[in-house]
Amino acid sequence: MRVLLIGANGYLGRFVADRLLADPAVQLTALGRGDDADVRFDLASGSPGALTRFLDAVHPGVVVNCAGATRGGARELTRHNTVAVATVCEALRRSGCGARLVQIGCGAEYGPSQPGSSTAEDAVPRPGGPYGVSKLAATELVLGSGLDAVVLRVFSPAGPSTPAGSPLGRLAEALRRAMQSGDGELKLGGLGVQRDFIDVRDVARAVHAASLSAAQGVINIGSGRAVRLRDAAAVLARVAGYGGALHELDGPPSPVRPVIGHPRSEPDHAAPVAYPYPDGCGSWQQADVRTARDRLGWRPRINLEESLADIWMEAACRI
Repeated sequence: MRVLLIGANGYLGRFVADRLLADPAVQLTALGRGDDADVRFDLASGSPGALTRFLDAVHPGVVVNCAGATRGGARELTRHNTVAVATVCEALRRSGCGARLVQIGCGAEYGPSQPGSSTAEDAVPRPGGPYGVSKLAATELVLGSGLDAVVLRVFSPAGPSTPAGSPLGRLAEALRRAMQSGDGELKLGGLGVQRDFIDVRDVARAVHAASLSAAQGVINIGSGRAVRLRDAAAVLARVAGYGGALHELDGPPSPVRPVIGHPRSEPDHAAPVAYPYPDGCGSWQQADVRTARDRLGWRPRINLEESLADIWMEAACRI
């Protein structure tokens, strides 16, 4: 099976590439903006015609799109998450390769949900921010393209290579600073939200399964269990061996200091207050993952403690 992977250098894409390369039946070609891609191509600015010519030359059986942006203004997010997917869909329609498309969506497309509930694929999406809107628009483009396509709505990815600017990445960095300075007290904000964390290696397994399946439409990829961020912080502190006290700060969102933690040594007026989780999904999100089990034969294997241990291992290397 010849697979074209778009966004192989990204957070999810690197693990998807590793998983696909481990399958001896897969011939992998990476397309992206970096110098180490097999083919350099910028989806946000490249034309569908140019991508079509490449598809006709490589003739993949599956196209996996892991490319996209998680940060930036509405214009940048739309360009990288929506316009780029429109380019992929149009190129596939024009091409004679007949490739199947596996598009990586996100749980932020759903927006806020009722605490205690599990969000299934038939829920009406109401994204709470420009990122979720841009990803939902991409999903709608894929679903309306007429292609053989599946969208994997990935909830909150965690594990090795977690970006330092993500909530879990900031928690690990706050712990690292506290341990480096010998601070016995750590003030943290914004820990009340509950999210469905899923390890990136499990996400890669889901992409591999979707590439081999005939499933179409939208499929949630998550653990099926919401975890409070303060509980994740406690587990992270335990695996880090941090013996100090964790103090949670309350208060309204701060427009000035959108961070999760600072060591005690900073002045009180500089300490962060609670800050909303940046996906626009409110206080609760939990995936209903029965469709992934039934249609892909997929279940998560890696628990959150292992994911957090890997996050800490990378943060500790910066001490």
